[in-house]
Amino acid sequence: MGNLLGSWRFKEPSTVEECDSTWGSDSESDEPAGEDDSGISETVSPAESDRAAGVPGDTSPQLTDSPESVPKMKRSFYAARDLYKYRHSYPNFRKSREPNEYRNLRFYINKIPLVPDGIYIEEILTKWRGDYDKLEHNHTYIQWLFPLREQGLNFYAHELTQEEIKEFQSTREAKRRFLAAYSLMLDFYGLKLLDKSGNVARASNWQERFQHLNESQHNYLRITRILKSLGELGYEAFKAPLVRLFLEESLCHNTIPNMQHSVLEYYVYTIRLPATRRRLLRYARQHYKPAHAFLWGPPPKRRGGAGTGGSVGAGSSGIRAPAPTPEQLRRGEESTTSTSANSRIFVSSHDGMVCQDLAGGGLQGCAGLGSNMAGREGTLMMRIVQHRRATATGRLPLLCPTM
Repeated sequence: MGNLLGSWRFKEPSTVEECDSTWGSDSESDEPAGEDDSGISETVSPAESDRAAGVPGDTSPQLTDSPESVPKMKRSFYAARDLYKYRHSYPNFRKSREPNEYRNLRFYINKIPLVPDGIYIEEILTKWRGDYDKLEHNHTYIQWLFPLREQGLNFYAHELTQEEIKEFQSTREAKRRFLAAYSLMLDFYGLKLLDKSGNVARASNWQERFQHLNESQHNYLRITRILKSLGELGYEAFKAPLVRLFLEESLCHNTIPNMQHSVLEYYVYTIRLPATRRRLLRYARQHYKPAHAFLWGPPPKRRGGAGTGGSVGAGSSGIRAPAPTPEQLRRGEESTTSTSANSRIFVSSHDGMVCQDLAGGGLQGCAGLGSNMAGREGTLMMRIVQHRRATATGRLPLLCPTM
């Protein structure tokens, strides 16, 4: 059982932030001016995740406009990790020992039926359209219609492989039927496919189907699978229009309010391009109520700290200065010879420190260096090293930075 990544073992992320790269490449110019930077909530631990998130699609608690009365909500670590693995093509994926029989492809070219029902795809596409009871209550077909490189609830269905994906994408008959299957499910949800770019809109039966979709929340899991499968089989661009419509319907029109959580926690994060996720999340943040409870970013801008002129209080870890390079030390030694015997190193009272002993074996007993010294700390440390060496040779008296 060979590892696709060779001998290198991928280290799984352990927090929501490690799983979510949506805002990691974001820049100040990419963020519209004047928007509130309500941040991602603190990470939920795996042990708490099930209680916090519940079943995908569960209705969020009714929130008031008072921050004090809002229940503490957290993002699901399990959802974030699952979608991280999907977006990164399943790190540590292992090939199956079984020979690759391309069963998903053979099903889509109508050569074999789905198991266990024994139904061919052409029958599903021609006879099941509009049979909403069958589409609702049969739970074996969805894994065959929308295959993934992960196991679903139907253990008779086979996982995709990279080789099969390539064959599928080069088979016109399979691609035609795949889009027909997607259209079939869109109709079941009250939607229609508008064009070859993946744009979607309400269908004529939208009111009845949206009401059903709001109540039948096991379909939210199916939609997550459909979105993942679109990306696996070459239709990544089809995801954003569908997710955008679900955001609009659940947040703006309140036609599918129970779907809000699933759209934001799952559907958005099936999209592989961070810039597309950012656009969708910004749109969601504009319409999410209450605004202060929006959990999905961007992270709050860090105020203070290195390079900003801010500071953190005493006892903070601050930022350690980089060690002086040999070239910096050489230049420092050259300048030391011209330094006056009364030279002192001055720092502001806010960033003062007490040095009990600089002679002998190095820096000892230095405490209280403020974090806003990051911009000057390299120079300061270099000067101290220079001073220590000069003191050791008897050139200068032992001095400490003054308060």
